[in-house]
Amino acid sequence: MEAVVNTAEELVEIVLPGKVEPDGLEIRRGQVPAPGPGQVLVEMEATGVSFAEQQMRRGRYYDQPPFPFVPGYDLVGTVRATGAGVPADLTGARVAALVKVGAWASHVLVDAADAVPVPDGIDPSDAETLVLNGVTAWQMLHRRARVRAGQTVLVHGANGGVGSILVQLARAAGAHVIGTASARHHEALREQGVTPVDHRAGNVAARVRALAPAGVDAVFDHVGGPGVVDSWKLLAPGGTLVSYGTASTRDAEGSARLPVLKLLGRLWLWNALPNRRSACFFNVWAGRALSGNRFRARLRADLAALFAALGRGDVTPRIAARYPLADVAEALRLAESGTVAGKVLLTP
Repeated sequence: MEAVVNTAEELVEIVLPGKVEPDGLEIRRGQVPAPGPGQVLVEMEATGVSFAEQQMRRGRYYDQPPFPFVPGYDLVGTVRATGAGVPADLTGARVAALVKVGAWASHVLVDAADAVPVPDGIDPSDAETLVLNGVTAWQMLHRRARVRAGQTVLVHGANGGVGSILVQLARAAGAHVIGTASARHHEALREQGVTPVDHRAGNVAARVRALAPAGVDAVFDHVGGPGVVDSWKLLAPGGTLVSYGTASTRDAEGSARLPVLKLLGRLWLWNALPNRRSACFFNVWAGRALSGNRFRARLRADLAALFAALGRGDVTPRIAARYPLADVAEALRLAESGTVAGKVLLTP
């Protein structure tokens, strides 16, 4: 039997109408939608402000939809109704989902197959930090670089949403971690066992080389641009460069796709050279269209591993700030300021 939607509730969603400043985001209100066959209606409890949305508002995310649309890459919430073909006993369950767009809303329609159960006792805000950012960190560390105990890794942006989880997972795996961040975050990184390097002081590559004269076993680089060459050169024999963004071009003009294509070409060329190092580009969404079931199985397994790591204390959620959905402009400005540690969240 299908659950009934409470028609007294109101849908509130944030619309990105075009290339606008944060204040240009629009609040749209309407009727809460009913789930269709195979869908669940999720009442959002927490969603995140990621770097993807920062690029999207500039029209610079590689494959974003045409304007206008509702941003929001991931969410955690409670199932309020189920569509045909979905067990009604899912109603009331807390779930997490990667949706790429659409999560900046009070209620979100999600394919039931994409809804991942969140264990009892985990705060929805804490769980939210592990969905997009945590899965990205986990898959880069364990599925791409396959980091092992005793190895040394370099994490750029070690205080950021992904970086703050990545350094914790790497330390839990027994790796030595060098992390770039501005000086204000260095003490917190040291407390986590991370060796900090000030990315604003210049000569980052030389200072990392001084810390790891033989090179590092993995570099996690979200910056892209010319600096990715230094990331490649810092690898030890057998090392892996995992590139997962082009943050250096966030405010650039011109084609949004060209920086990504240039980066992919550079990585392909390095892999074609006769050497003992490897490079890859990571996109957490990649492969969903071609292998949806495999994508879902991997997401469920990796989120389960992250929730277990949270339970063990291997990961502590880093929440920079929480804002109500209506204050999305202020939340986005803070996320873009480059001053925060961890993730900025939106709540109902």
